[in-house]
Amino acid sequence: MEMRAVYAACLAEMMEKDKHVCIVDADLGKASGTLSLRAKFPEQSFDCGVAEQNMASIAAGLSSYGFKPWIETFTPFATRRICDQIAISISYAKRNVKIVGTDPGISAELNGGTHMSMEDIGVLRSIPGMVIFEPVDEVQLRAAMPVLNEYDGPVYVRLFRKETPAVFGEGYKFDLFKADTIKAGKDLTIFVSGMLTADVVTADEQLAAEGIDAEIINIHTIKPIDRETVIASARKTGAVLTVENHNVIGGLHSAVLEALAEEKIPVCAVGVQDRFGEVGKLPYLREAMGLTVENIVKTAKRAVSLK
Repeated sequence: MEMRAVYAACLAEMMEKDKHVCIVDADLGKASGTLSLRAKFPEQSFDCGVAEQNMASIAAGLSSYGFKPWIETFTPFATRRICDQIAISISYAKRNVKIVGTDPGISAELNGGTHMSMEDIGVLRSIPGMVIFEPVDEVQLRAAMPVLNEYDGPVYVRLFRKETPAVFGEGYKFDLFKADTIKAGKDLTIFVSGMLTADVVTADEQLAAEGIDAEIINIHTIKPIDRETVIASARKTGAVLTVENHNVIGGLHSAVLEALAEEKIPVCAVGVQDRFGEVGKLPYLREAMGLTVENIVKTAKRAVSLK
């Protein structure tokens, strides 16, 4: 299933069980996959039109009265455009609002640079009290949704809308604040978030063929990052690579560097190199931004060489 379909199905289950769960969107119900919920749950669904700041403020107000609002729009409008409302009306006020930004990074594709958020994690990671979560696949998202809904506080969900390759099995156990070790290794640790996780698994096959035994850890919650796991794995392998569909400034790479600031361990990065996006399909954008399996392999070998 598309990730947005999974998201909508989970919301429907939660809205059915709890009348306090509601959706608040900015004229993107169809794009977010939640349009059908308006007919099924008319008293729990609100469309604010193209007025994202109002959407965030309304959600904060609903939270004040005990509701559990989920707000959703394209990633740049869920972060840059409503940053002040998130900081003051939601985070500072300690409101229980879940913020969903869809089409993160290069997944915005043909919408181009204006809609291609390379900085959204960095923008919100600096706001006190924010939890930032990025799911990998359908299994992880299904497991996470009820946990996120029960968490009392603001959460930013960075949601890839379309289908993603399966990474986790059906027996997967989700812990919001604990990173997932996908594969143990001894030569290098690869910390990865979001849609590039499957690419890291593919790159690992090539690294193994060249005698490099990589440890793969999915950091699904970038804030607060699982410092204990990050530090323990980095100390174990002695070399680190971060892989993310985000600017290397402010996102996963920065969070890992902060955790490892007192460690003498080389840390290399595959990510967007401090630039804006552009119009294109995913294969082209992967090449343009260096978010390819080949570059993951190349940069992983460089990290190992720095040990």
